[in-house]
Amino acid sequence: MEYFLHLTILIGIYIPLALSLNLVVGYTGLLSITHAAFYGIGAYAVAILMTVYGWSFFLAILMGIILASVVGGLLGLVLSHFKDDYYALVSFGFNIIIYSIFLNWESLTRGSLGIPGIDRPSFFGLELSDNWSFLILTIVGASLIYLISLSITKSSFGRVLKGIREDERALSIFGYNTKLFKLTIFIITAGMAGLAGGLFATYITFIDPSTFGLNESIFILAIIILGGMASLKGSVVGAIFLILLPEILRFVGFPTEIAAQMRQVVYGLLLVLLMLYRPQGLVGEYKI
Repeated sequence: MEYFLHLTILIGIYIPLALSLNLVVGYTGLLSITHAAFYGIGAYAVAILMTVYGWSFFLAILMGIILASVVGGLLGLVLSHFKDDYYALVSFGFNIIIYSIFLNWESLTRGSLGIPGIDRPSFFGLELSDNWSFLILTIVGASLIYLISLSITKSSFGRVLKGIREDERALSIFGYNTKLFKLTIFIITAGMAGLAGGLFATYITFIDPSTFGLNESIFILAIIILGGMASLKGSVVGAIFLILLPEILRFVGFPTEIAAQMRQVVYGLLLVLLMLYRPQGLVGEYKI
């Protein structure tokens, strides 16, 4: 039961990450490969503020969200000068820069040693030390991000984002400041990723740079491509599928000496087949 509970909490953490990235990639059409950087900024902000400065969880996670949003805004200003492949490459490079900062700024982040001893959240003196109570917190966080994402996609703001995806130049002709819209959604989604990072740090109670590298950004991107581009439900489905699939493959019964390699082969094959025959994802509307 504890194992299932652990997986459910991880799904609850990855759902906000997938939802936020889908708003950028699926709804706005901006191929960003840097979401793990904002995830890491939120996690490190919470870890440092709680372990070094003794901040409470809720103040620390609020600061993590703000810091991730500010950095997202600065990066968004830079990315506004690029399009298409160059946009993806610059975001790719930013993820590497942030990972390098986590790894090499040892006086602040402890480098490869990571930050241990992060306390679980407490609410009016009630510490959420067991996984059941933390699951409730995770569900609240994921539900909040889902509702915010839903309100964005159903609003006129969301319709402009879709317009940018379909034909940014035509939208500009009608007087829309498309750069401002792209910057705004980037700031909002960076903060969402920061929230997920804060939850992750206090759940695992230990973080190190390896969690927030380029592979993690690609994994989050794979979630939304698999689940469905421009679909909030697809983000949820993709997170559930990709978190559970490697665990399900553990019980297939491969010989011990090749089990790990075969799980990766099956995992990759399923993804390739899905992309060949269902490129918009399981419940998506848009092909990247």
